[in-house]
Amino acid sequence: MDFDVTIIGSGPGGYVAAIRAAQLGLRTAIVERYNSLGGTCLNVGCIPSKALLDSSEHYHNAHEKFGEHGIDLSGLEVNMPQMIKRKNEVVDQTVKGVEFLMKKNKIEVLYGHGTLTGPHELRVAMNEGEDRTITSEHFLIATGSKPITPGMFNYDKQRVITSTEALNITEVPKSMAVIGGGVIGLELGSVFGRLGTVVDVIELEDRILPTMDKDCSKELMRALKKTGLNFFLSHKVTAVEGGDAGATLTFEKQSNGESTTKEYDYCLLAMGRRPYTDNLGLDQAGVTVDDRGRVIVDDHLRTSVPHIYAIGDVIRGAMLAHKAEEEGIYAVEHIAGQKPHIDYNLIPGVVYTWPEVAAVGRTEEELKAAGVKYKAGKFPFKALGRARASTDTEGMVKVLADAETDEILGVHMVGARAADMISEAVALMEFRASAEDAARMSHAHPTYTEAFREAALAATADRALHV
Repeated sequence: MDFDVTIIGSGPGGYVAAIRAAQLGLRTAIVERYNSLGGTCLNVGCIPSKALLDSSEHYHNAHEKFGEHGIDLSGLEVNMPQMIKRKNEVVDQTVKGVEFLMKKNKIEVLYGHGTLTGPHELRVAMNEGEDRTITSEHFLIATGSKPITPGMFNYDKQRVITSTEALNITEVPKSMAVIGGGVIGLELGSVFGRLGTVVDVIELEDRILPTMDKDCSKELMRALKKTGLNFFLSHKVTAVEGGDAGATLTFEKQSNGESTTKEYDYCLLAMGRRPYTDNLGLDQAGVTVDDRGRVIVDDHLRTSVPHIYAIGDVIRGAMLAHKAEEEGIYAVEHIAGQKPHIDYNLIPGVVYTWPEVAAVGRTEEELKAAGVKYKAGKFPFKALGRARASTDTEGMVKVLADAETDEILGVHMVGARAADMISEAVALMEFRASAEDAARMSHAHPTYTEAFREAALAATADRALHV
């Protein structure tokens, strides 16, 4: 065989798996159909969206909060081309970092579309030069996902767009419709809402972030409304038409069928993502998929062909970059004969709006449905000294603990730096800590993480100190 393991796809799951495979002494290749490593996350997902979120938050604070801090500005305006330029520079630096890591770890990179032509054979339609066929003892499918774009919504990449095109809009739109109140829709809706765009979020369910904790959904929607976002919950989009200058949407209220037609500069499709396995040759290799197009894997991430593994967005579970990373490491360690472990319940989820949302473990709804007896402790950011000092008083922390053993079962946060704070909860839950364990840990004052300690105190025996 040419290689011990060949990874198809260079997103966070793929490139991290390649590095770990090389560390384990495996002859490793990685195949990427684009001319840039990093996949969706680094090129048109996690990294560029966070760059724009950060830039738009700076503008929003300068516009809305600086005066309160005694900083007076005049002539404040958005330079959208510069904002996009900076975003592109961040992406370029990050991608080049991955290229360096491939060279450092002596991983062969093939730029082209890979198609499985047999159990151990892959044909790569090279982006430059002649096609190449390689053989590999193992394959790892890490091809990620693509945005869902229903035909009836007339996706044209001009005025009816996905997150990919939204990242390159070079002027601030006057108005934007966002179909979908999930993570992608809320993050990109926040970017443009902060810059002055009138944003309407249209969500089929009765709340935003329908898979997350209900209290988090309520807290975040309350905060986002203050930045100018409008919400049409329990509404169904029935028609989308793009044009030269904008897009026209028709949507109706599910309770009574009342219909609304509005015109927008842009319509952002953010209803979720689908596994991307187009022209991958799964049939020729004998790899099976489910009715949603996801590659079926066992508990060791092996497909129906045992030497072919799959990870990340192409398999079951949450579509998260860090989930794919954990699975990539697991897969190559299993190939190398080790016995790795992943606890999917302890993979955190984050929404990078402001305030941020972060969660790990079970929600109250899940615990109730499972009949688990639990106790809950909550603490509001407005009672936190650090939050008042920074004027970031929106949000709360909720700790859920087993009613009998006090083991932490779930932690849910809305607030400043929640994305960073959630790691403390993950670490404690990995070691099956109790709410009292968290409550007895010394937390520096004044910090945002004190809110986690106070919520743990509240869950322990209603002992929160500052409410």
